[in-house]
Amino acid sequence: MDAHKIIFFFILLHVTLSSSTTSVVDFCVADFNYPGGPAGFPCKNPANVTVDDFVFSGLSVPGNTTNIVNASAFLAIDVTFPALNGLGLSMARLDFGVGGVIPIHAHRVSEVILVVEGTIIAGFIGSDNTAYYKTLNKGDIMIFPHSLLHFQVNVGDSPALAFVSLNSANPGFQTTTVALAANDLPTDIIQKITLLDAEQVRKLKSIFGGTN
Repeated sequence: MDAHKIIFFFILLHVTLSSSTTSVVDFCVADFNYPGGPAGFPCKNPANVTVDDFVFSGLSVPGNTTNIVNASAFLAIDVTFPALNGLGLSMARLDFGVGGVIPIHAHRVSEVILVVEGTIIAGFIGSDNTAYYKTLNKGDIMIFPHSLLHFQVNVGDSPALAFVSLNSANPGFQTTTVALAANDLPTDIIQKITLLDAEQVRKLKSIFGGTN
C-alpha cells in the first residue's frame, strides 16, 4: 500500500471513529447529590441501583387541565426520571380539555407526538416563517424539528391525550408568551419588540407574574 493510500485510510478511520458515539457504561442513573452539567448529572453508584430506578409511572396519571390554557404537560426527563440521565431521550404526557392548548414553544431538540385520544391541530413554524400544521387524530404522529416553534390545540368536542418523545434527557422548554411576560422586562420594551399595546402587555404580566 503506497503512502497516499495509507494516509487516506487513516483519515477515513479517524472520521469514522470520531463520528461514532461509544459508551463505556451501560447506564448512568442520575445522582442528585451533585450538580448537573452540560453532559447531565454524575452517575449513581451502580451498587445502589435497582430495577425500580428504570421504571416510571408518572405518565399514567391524567394531568390537571384546570388552568388558563386548559391543558397540562407532565414531563419524564432526567430530573423526574433519573434513569434517563445521559441516554438522550425523554417523554411527556399532554392532556387537553375541550379547547385546550399547549402554547407555542420551543425545545433544544426534536420532538415526535403520538395522539392517543381525541383530535388536535399540531404544527410548527419554519425558520423561513412557513407554517406547517395539520389535524391529527388517534394514532397519528407528527415530528417537530429541533428548536422550531410549535404548538398543539384540541379542536375536538371531547378531551384529548397525546404522548411526546424528545431526543434529550433534558430538552428544555421555552414558551414564547411566558418568556416575555414572566419577568421584569420593561413593558415599553415588550411593546417595541412584539407590537403589542401596553394594556395587552400588562394583562400578560398580571397573568404570568411579570413586573415592570
